[in-house]
Amino acid sequence: MKFRPLHDRILVRRIESDERTRGGIIIPDTAKEKPQEGEVIATGPGARNEAGEIVALDVKVGDRVLFGKWSGTEIRLDGEDLLIMKESDVMGVIDSEAALRKAA
Repeated sequence: MKFRPLHDRILVRRIESDERTRGGIIIPDTAKEKPQEGEVIATGPGARNEAGEIVALDVKVGDRVLFGKWSGTEIRLDGEDLLIMKESDVMGVIDSEAALRKAA
């Protein structure tokens, strides 16, 4: 199913955190917090300013972003849990090089 957010909204897929701590302790699902990091998978065209012109979004598809714990609205599309949120709910974009170093 194709989904296109409207205005300044974005569609985000949460990126799951590790199931172990650095010390090797396994964290059960019931004790995990929802991740506050995600990947943008769709964006709207942008918001309109007072002159009626569309202002493009700063985030783009494929960006890794950080957002607030209670940001967005949870939805389910094609069996996958996703978030729809306004671009203003995004706190920042994670640099791709930093994300690669974190994963390694």
